[in-house]
Amino acid sequence: MSAPQFDPATYDAQLAEKAARLVELLAPFDAPAPEVFDSPREHYRLRTEFRLWREDGQRHYAMFEQGDKHTPILIDEFPIASRRINDLMPQLKAAWKASETLSFKLFQVEFLTTLSGDALITLAYHRPLDDAWQQEAETLAATLGASIVGRSKGKRIVIGRDYVTEQLTVAGRTFSYRQPEGAFTQPNGEVCQKMLNWAYDVLGERTDDLLELYCGNGNFTLPLATRVPKVLATEISKSSVNAALANLADNGIDNVSLVRLSAEELTQALNEVRPFRRLAGIDLKSYAFGSVFVDPPRAGMDPDTCELTRRFERILYISCNPETLAANIAQLHDTHCIERCALFDQFPYTHHMESGVLLVRR
Repeated sequence: MSAPQFDPATYDAQLAEKAARLVELLAPFDAPAPEVFDSPREHYRLRTEFRLWREDGQRHYAMFEQGDKHTPILIDEFPIASRRINDLMPQLKAAWKASETLSFKLFQVEFLTTLSGDALITLAYHRPLDDAWQQEAETLAATLGASIVGRSKGKRIVIGRDYVTEQLTVAGRTFSYRQPEGAFTQPNGEVCQKMLNWAYDVLGERTDDLLELYCGNGNFTLPLATRVPKVLATEISKSSVNAALANLADNGIDNVSLVRLSAEELTQALNEVRPFRRLAGIDLKSYAFGSVFVDPPRAGMDPDTCELTRRFERILYISCNPETLAANIAQLHDTHCIERCALFDQFPYTHHMESGVLLVRR
């Protein structure tokens, strides 16, 4: 992970620059002006990882510029990370300095926190973990009020839980999310909450069903399911599927069927190219789909998935890469037009931007 150039004084200018870039990318498609959702200027990042760097006989938190693994930036505090991470960093450092058992061959530390104050720390080692390590780690977890996961080659020891629980409020209702260690979660909780509220508002109250591709841990699934009669959601990552199932149960949401299929496989199933055992018990013909929600990886949707979304009256698209978003819209522009668009500043002080569009059939 590279260190962002943190300077709150430049925040507004950077955000304006991103908005201008999005406007430029969407200009060929007659897009309306984007709704712009800003980020807290500091303490916005809920997860982070540090390599440890030895200097003067001591281990320090370190980050590196992209492409340079030899020049560490030593870090004592990290103002873009949550206050909880900043509170934990010196306490954890003091603990490993005081304990050879905790520090021996420790090479990486990851923090995962939530807006609701939950915390999990992953400690990665170049050595086997033994009972002595576990005893000290249990004491440390109790002292810090956090879960700890110890990782070494082929081994994973969990003290407490291997997930944190986030709480996000959408349209006045608070949803609870299990976020597993090692799985993808949105790093900027405040902006994630704004994204969820925007998507909820844009989808609206529907009488037809929703198809969701790339559903992850159910981040969008939970609030969007309350807007429609039924949802069919797909995700390929096993740990994300398990988290999503737990999140649906924890929130009492029972109108979602979740299948572990890639977007490409679902396209084949809907086109009746081939049957899938993982769809056993799900009657695809029973769905009256009106909208599709997609939140694809950086590469965007492949051409076949893009063609699949064309069948739907409404395409709600959240993107972490505006270039691939624009390429996908170019493929759909002859049948769908942009009705709403938004910029979500998930990653301040970097060139990365998250955006959203609602495409409606012409």
